[in-house]
Amino acid sequence: MSREAAKNAKIGGICIFFFAPSRLRVTTVNITTPAFLVDRTIVEQNCARMRTKARSSGVAFRPHVKTHKTIEIGRMQHGGETGPITVSTMAEAEFFADAGFRDITYAVPIAPEKLPRVASLAARMERLNILLDSHAALRAVEEFHAAQGTVFDVFLKVDCGYHRAGVDPNDPDSATLAIALANSPAVHFQGLLTHAGHSYNAHDVDEIRRIAAEETSSLTRFRALIGLDDLTRSIGSTPTTSVVDTFTDTDEVRPGNYVFFDAFQATLGSCSIHDVAVSVLATVVGSYPERGEAIIDAGALALSKDVSPEHLDPNFGYGIVCDVALHPLAARLVSLSQEHGKVKMAAPPVVGTRVRIVPNHSCLTAAMYDRYHVIDGDAIVDEWRPVRGW
Repeated sequence: MSREAAKNAKIGGICIFFFAPSRLRVTTVNITTPAFLVDRTIVEQNCARMRTKARSSGVAFRPHVKTHKTIEIGRMQHGGETGPITVSTMAEAEFFADAGFRDITYAVPIAPEKLPRVASLAARMERLNILLDSHAALRAVEEFHAAQGTVFDVFLKVDCGYHRAGVDPNDPDSATLAIALANSPAVHFQGLLTHAGHSYNAHDVDEIRRIAAEETSSLTRFRALIGLDDLTRSIGSTPTTSVVDTFTDTDEVRPGNYVFFDAFQATLGSCSIHDVAVSVLATVVGSYPERGEAIIDAGALALSKDVSPEHLDPNFGYGIVCDVALHPLAARLVSLSQEHGKVKMAAPPVVGTRVRIVPNHSCLTAAMYDRYHVIDGDAIVDEWRPVRGW
């Protein structure tokens, strides 16, 4: 594992991480559990590090906000100001537009029935980019244009190896679609966009770096093939943007998870465990020493059911179990039902004991909460409200 990966040891088959001493205390007595805790200082540091890397690399910075969905962190991502962002829902786009963000990319292939909503929001912004990857979506855009006169800012989604969405850059029909976009009166063809989501399946940092190179080169090759050199090449995944020292062979970067990071990213090597800014506070509601188990009041609706780094450690469980001071425990969160989490440990604590879980996937975990409890040092100092819905 790389120098950026979390230091770990195994005690009885359980992965134990070592946390920074500065994160050892937090007052949680008056918080109802389960609760989502966010360390403001670490978020600020994560935001500054990625923003500085983009600036020093000379590329445009359009961070994703889907991980946190809050105005407060959206501004932190741009050093306290508003700036270009990426969203995954129209609810996010409208929420951030209402807060003064004027340049937004909606980075999910557009559903035709959402075009009226997109047009309405775009009319009061500087730019709202939409994404498409099919002739059918282009026809829907052109039909709307013919009826309403709206011209849409569009990125073509390109598949760089993730195989979730996007056109195959090696398929001649992809070039045909790109040329059709460039010639369509309904479209301002802004660029090519890709996401190296398969970097999450990497086994080490060297593999992530190889995927990062493929992520950028796929857009450069395709842009050269279609002969449209002014198109923006937009890339983004937290693993690939985190492990490279400088952004090259691209024009714009869109990382998102980096603001929080999580147990998955630390295990993968995208960050150190010290960079993880979030945890879930939970209470022990059942203690069963005879079977070496405890039950906590944080289940699937508090942590999600993402087992995340199982390809690196099949026994990892559903998050890193710590005491309330964020000291790791010799424990493993082995199963989740809707409101229950089962923890395996030799000496389970008594009912009423509080623990903190470093989640496997911070994006999904954060989405379970209508408020975040913000930590600064050892105190709860604020409460942030994310946007919900689609």
